[in-house]
Amino acid sequence: MSGIVSLLPSSTEILFAIGVGDRVVGVTHECDYPTEARMRPALTRSALPDELQTHLGAERGGIPIAERSALINRHVTASVHAGSSLYFLDDALLATLAPDLIVTQELCAVCAVSYDIVATAAKRLIADPRIVSLEPTSLDDVFANIITIGDLAAAPAAAHALVRSLRERMDALAARVRTRTDRPRTLVLEWTDPPMSGGHWTPGLIEAAGGTPILANPGANSQAITWDAIAEADPDVVIIAPCGYDLDHAKEAITELETIPQWRNLRARKSGRAYAMDGNAYVNRPGPRLVDTTELFATAIAGERVNNSALASL
Repeated sequence: MSGIVSLLPSSTEILFAIGVGDRVVGVTHECDYPTEARMRPALTRSALPDELQTHLGAERGGIPIAERSALINRHVTASVHAGSSLYFLDDALLATLAPDLIVTQELCAVCAVSYDIVATAAKRLIADPRIVSLEPTSLDDVFANIITIGDLAAAPAAAHALVRSLRERMDALAARVRTRTDRPRTLVLEWTDPPMSGGHWTPGLIEAAGGTPILANPGANSQAITWDAIAEADPDVVIIAPCGYDLDHAKEAITELETIPQWRNLRARKSGRAYAMDGNAYVNRPGPRLVDTTELFATAIAGERVNNSALASL
């Protein structure tokens, strides 16, 4: 096998983690981990309007992040409803790269270029690449995807070794949390305007980390909820990890929540059990680092004070 195109940041991470990064010839504009992935040609770019991208690219201190979040949500909702893609795919570059394997997804129209666009572009290629679509909704699905990619990339031994090491870490975490007497009610917010609770794999990670997920949507897309519903549930722990935002922007989003009475009155905020998290790197990507995510969740659920590059107490 020669070239592989990865149209998902998570599959890019998997390919490099199993040692076949040298065969990755193209990625998306959002593939930033590991660092070497940034050196590959980017086949995608955002289809957000220029004025919205200008807002998104503003330095902190520019347009409030809450306003940016609302703008993004409105545009994404309208685009998905209209059947429009949120990404452009460079068909000409794809043809030049002539991959044997293309890894894409059908799970989320917001997270990556759609499968239909990829399939249409692939039909125009002289070569006949294999297209694999990843649809994980749980951590076990992610492990299965790693094995699948390993088989397709002719690296099955490395894929199985990676999954074994990740399962060992999950087993070690399970042994630690098993001794706890409580299971704090935990809310993970993946967006702040409107507030959206964690879906797909996130509720399962909360359970594995020793918590009880609330207002969650396991195995399915994140769902919009109201601040009144959040106030009524009054979680013991709140983790805010906006999709696509790093830790600094998550902190900024939380600062702007101080204008919302329901947020200010939450027991988690008052008791020091509210956290900001790098959602872009750890919560939103179904790859090997979801095990890191579970370990970070466990730190928050245990009520530990923390301030690192991924998770910070408020």
